[in-house]
Amino acid sequence: MNVTPITPPRPIDVTAVFPQLAPLARTATRLHPRPGAPTPQDSSIGGPLLWPADEPWPHCDGPHEVDGINPALSPADVRLQRQISVACRGRSLTPQEREILERIRPPRQGPLKFVAARPYDGSIAMLPVAQLYARDVPDLDAPEGTDLLQVLWCPFDHPIMPRTVLFWRSAATVTDILTTPPEPPAMQFDDYLPEPCPLSPEQVTEYPDHMELSEDLQEQIGNWRVSQAADEDMEPETYYDCVLSAAPGWKVGGWPSWGPTDPGPRPCPTCGSEMDALLTIASSEEGGDDARSWFPYGDPATEAAIGFDPRRPTAVQIGRSYDQQLYICPASPEHPHIELMQ
Repeated sequence: MNVTPITPPRPIDVTAVFPQLAPLARTATRLHPRPGAPTPQDSSIGGPLLWPADEPWPHCDGPHEVDGINPALSPADVRLQRQISVACRGRSLTPQEREILERIRPPRQGPLKFVAARPYDGSIAMLPVAQLYARDVPDLDAPEGTDLLQVLWCPFDHPIMPRTVLFWRSAATVTDILTTPPEPPAMQFDDYLPEPCPLSPEQVTEYPDHMELSEDLQEQIGNWRVSQAADEDMEPETYYDCVLSAAPGWKVGGWPSWGPTDPGPRPCPTCGSEMDALLTIASSEEGGDDARSWFPYGDPATEAAIGFDPRRPTAVQIGRSYDQQLYICPASPEHPHIELMQ
């Protein structure tokens, strides 16, 4: 039985404790991707795009470096590998399955050898990452005359994460759809092939990370007696950031989470306007142990019950399980977007 994911209510109304946060509230749309069979007419992660048949498919000219350790597999081989992994749950591999997996990823002979990174020559087709219809995603602020956002990326690091491209279009203008888009012959990592996922969008309310607040409010949160307010064994700043501030996982809009770096200005490279959060491409829907309270109702707790890891339904991983955040200029959709890894 399919159950629509719903975010549990926050254990505390944080604006009742800190009224100064109320005017800083923003809505975000959690996408709740779950593996399935989306169509070009659906909002999806990793699904087929409503792409005009007469419009060139995006390609990336590189550079594309293979590290010499991880095999650069094709999307077809990664899909086959995943299909076998799902099919053999609870049983041993068949001889045919074992032969296929050893062809895709040959067993290493002898000790691991490090070799110099080498470039992968040629322009390669980009992969669909997200397709979002404005009708489905309340926080998708589509430019005038458009109602559809399409995000693609190159499945190689540039230099520390995949390079993304954005396309805004009107769905009604696409009458002849490209049914067999090109695919790259190889990918730097398996994790850069998103599993096709329909979405169950849900709007939630978020607040800034404590590091984006005024010094006075940061001090108040730091002195907060969390142990009296909630049954949590956390530092007050950690409790605020992980439980009350911003939702983990794939989402549109809202407030960003911070980790590897502290918050900083995000000016538009063209006009200098402060850029808006567009899309968070997440390695995990769970957000780590401290953020488990965001895990939605309606999700079976175990991988065995549903055939996929509920923490990583899209199979995407950025670096060491980071997020890739996309920001756009509020002044013009023609201005280049920026990317951050957090």
